[in-house]
Amino acid sequence: MKGVILAGGTGTRLFPFTKIINKHLLPVGHYPMIYWSIIKLGKSGIKDILIITNKDDLNDFKTVLGNGNHLGVNIVYQIQPHAGGISHGLSYARNYVKGETFVLLLGDNIFEDSLLPYIENFVNQNEEAKILLKTVDDPERYGIANVDKNTNQITSIVEKPQNPSSNLCVTGIYMYNSNVFDHIENLKASDRGELEITDINNIYISKKKLSYEVLKGWWIDAGTHDSLFRANQLVQKQFNQLGSEDNE
Repeated sequence: MKGVILAGGTGTRLFPFTKIINKHLLPVGHYPMIYWSIIKLGKSGIKDILIITNKDDLNDFKTVLGNGNHLGVNIVYQIQPHAGGISHGLSYARNYVKGETFVLLLGDNIFEDSLLPYIENFVNQNEEAKILLKTVDDPERYGIANVDKNTNQITSIVEKPQNPSSNLCVTGIYMYNSNVFDHIENLKASDRGELEITDINNIYISKKKLSYEVLKGWWIDAGTHDSLFRANQLVQKQFNQLGSEDNE
């Protein structure tokens, strides 16, 4: 399998820092934020990784990460010409994926669990896609999955609901086969003018081709000042417990 990390966007929630640096290069613990996605993929056995970012930040990523050899992986880069949503960014991975299954991570997601058991379950399943969920206290901030308790299947995903009927948030951890790119081609832009990953996942739900699991450990979207601070606390606590920079 291959890995794809989305690391574009303007990072407006982290101004003023992101006026001069891509948010995925901000520090989380001992490393730049994006290191954690790379480390998680590498430790799950995924060594070939595509990082998708914007033109203005590309050289910074290359300076910090290079070809990934020092992290035990092989990194290549692709430019997303403008911020058009997660599905839009993912569309630029088609030539890289080349018909394989892959893991897609949002680079500002920091989490405790190993990806390996989830990837193994995905490889052995009949469904074409898999997402990882996490229970949150503020579901109105996220895409929220509604699950039928009788069938244990996701019935729908609602983006940032005003009156959430569930507190199971869709994390930025996705697994797809290459059919996802055909679905993206047929997507229409949302009211925000973006190609939404929620719409892609709802397509799989309608076809009964989407599975899910719930993360067991902590998870955080480090895209705000408060959550970035919290991510640093969680990572540093775990680092101190493990006593090694080679462990998350």
